[in-house]
Amino acid sequence: MRTIIEDMAHRLVEVSGVTGVMLGGSRARGEHRPESDWDLGVYYRGEIDLGALQALAGPDVEIAGPGRWGPWVNGGAWLKVDGVTVDWILRDLDRVEKVWADCREGRYEVGVQTGHPLGFWSPCYVGEVALGQVLADPAGELTRLRRQAAAYPEPLREALVAGAWEATFLVGVAAKGAARADLLYVSLCLSRAFGVLVQALFAANRRWCLNEKGALAVAEALPGAPVDFGGRVRGLLGALGESAESLATAVTEAQALVDETRATLTAYLRDTAVTDG
Repeated sequence: MRTIIEDMAHRLVEVSGVTGVMLGGSRARGEHRPESDWDLGVYYRGEIDLGALQALAGPDVEIAGPGRWGPWVNGGAWLKVDGVTVDWILRDLDRVEKVWADCREGRYEVGVQTGHPLGFWSPCYVGEVALGQVLADPAGELTRLRRQAAAYPEPLREALVAGAWEATFLVGVAAKGAARADLLYVSLCLSRAFGVLVQALFAANRRWCLNEKGALAVAEALPGAPVDFGGRVRGLLGALGESAESLATAVTEAQALVDETRATLTAYLRDTAVTDG
């Protein structure tokens, strides 16, 4: 299958507009299972020849052009090769490079995107390149960007850790929802608050967080995470009741976890800054 994928990548870069192809996801990181998909990042500049992509994919595959899948996951296609799922995911290399420039300055965005319930965090674009495997790169552009992204930008690290203030705000407004016994509102607030903390934990450890899937399991084992961080998050989300009293109790416990996490993150950032210096 690897040979098939590599051959596919080299045929993809022959399509007008395509600049390079990377293997991403769990297979690129060596964390895959036998049934895992093969995710191919198809990087392009300007206009991409969708007709040529269609010809390569075959008549039974629907090609989604840029913008069809949302503002951040540009488009692509879902294929079956010998019964194995292969995903083509379009990435605008000009936009990826702009995000990389923002990251180096400590700037990031969180956008609405289908399939990303906690939002699409723009540094994901760079993380995909940093953690992916280059399969086809005629001009060396992806290889060059991957080499640069190997060093996590300190301004981005500091910005994402500082951004954990949002978790405090979210728990605060969740308390108002708890008083109304508003289960949906409280659960959404707490889920996002914990997601923000996970992003901060990844950043504090100079690790790229690509999406929500499996992120808590990684974050709870990282230096700077409070004792039993993951267990406490799972316990709180899994035991939300419907009464105002039970929701208020959950919010109080969530507030304690947020405060503790932000304190440990601040201490960890300070300690590692001294060590690294």
